[in-house]
Amino acid sequence: MMSVKEAVAARFQQLMAERNLNANGLANVSGVTPSSVYSMLDPRRKEVSVNLVKKLCDGLEISLGEFFSSDVFDGLEQEIR
Repeated sequence: MMSVKEAVAARFQQLMAERNLNANGLANVSGVTPSSVYSMLDPRRKEVSVNLVKKLCDGLEISLGEFFSSDVFDGLEQEIR
């Protein structure tokens, strides 16, 4: 099962592919450091901040609603254990 963090990374990878952007390009259009983008994409990292997601969405000119309106988020397991 995919975690929320993995789903966020997968969604950004999908959006980057659609726009022919690499991690540096996403950082550039979003006004964040490349290390922030690489950290968000790194599968060893378990957390991602909502503020970073918002900045990246702003750079891609999409709303948070558009970002999260994706099949990748529909099958996530419950976080409460």
